[in-house]
Amino acid sequence: MCMAETASPCFHVRDVPVYGRLVLAPMAGFSDKPYRLICREYGSAMSYTEFVGAGAILNANYEVFKRLEYDPAERPQVSMQLFGQDVDQMVRAAQRLEALGPDIIDVNMGCSVHDVTGRGAGAALLRDPAQIGRIFSALVAALRVPVTGKIRLGWDATARNYREVARVLEDSGAALIAVHGRTKDQNYSHRADWDAIAEVKQAVRVPVIGNGDVRTVGDIERMFARTGVDAIMIGRGAIGNPWLFQSKDLYQVPFADKAQMVRRHLAAMLEYYGEKLGLVLFRKHMARYVHGIRMDRELYIRLMRTTEVDAFIALVAEHEQRLAAAA
Repeated sequence: MCMAETASPCFHVRDVPVYGRLVLAPMAGFSDKPYRLICREYGSAMSYTEFVGAGAILNANYEVFKRLEYDPAERPQVSMQLFGQDVDQMVRAAQRLEALGPDIIDVNMGCSVHDVTGRGAGAALLRDPAQIGRIFSALVAALRVPVTGKIRLGWDATARNYREVARVLEDSGAALIAVHGRTKDQNYSHRADWDAIAEVKQAVRVPVIGNGDVRTVGDIERMFARTGVDAIMIGRGAIGNPWLFQSKDLYQVPFADKAQMVRRHLAAMLEYYGEKLGLVLFRKHMARYVHGIRMDRELYIRLMRTTEVDAFIALVAEHEQRLAAAA
């Protein structure tokens, strides 16, 4: 048994114990401190911050450092995710991150966005396994905390070099490998290749986390059975559905519980970002909380457009009352 803090760890990231097998993925604009705390409470076993660029860290960008804030309740499995391609720059940036007190530093080699890959970072690193080896060897030598990596299967269908990259990572000292089961060119289209994730698990001795196309409790069960991974990382499937970390599908959650979560999550966003920005940023979460729920289109539009917090909360209560009356 390994699902609770009082039980034995499911696995270790070098010397960092991990008490659980489901993990909220790092997602720009979604896996911020307020939502990570909710997902940790509901069962996410690790906290990955939103990814940050090595150059932005070295330039002391305030907005970037805001993304790296974490709560003591997230320890001891806080992982700060970094991207870049220059060895010296990555080492200096990672040392600045280490001074912030994370338990783990993770290197992003999976982002497929052109602004990142165009600089030779993110998934672009998969085209140069030797450079990956140089980066990881330097980071492992320079840092006290474990260094991990998140990869895709390769650049495109002609360069699915995930086994080679995984072996390079392990040989260079990586303490864990997370694998998204698509190539860079696939972005988020096509089905994730879970068999390829299983191949990585079989090829290395360090823990492996599987990622891709996990949206339901059934998907969780099938990925574990198909791949044998140590843990599963859930990204888009967890947006608006923290209950997935409690092994609940969204359709099983009554709207009253969703409405209560909406109010709680919104309050956390307002406290963290301030009233104006907090509401704006919360709307994309709201769109997922109500996904699949029959809702009057006009009401939905008003929810997505209102700039007043009280009006937003009143609209949620209005729909809650409508559903109760209909029931």
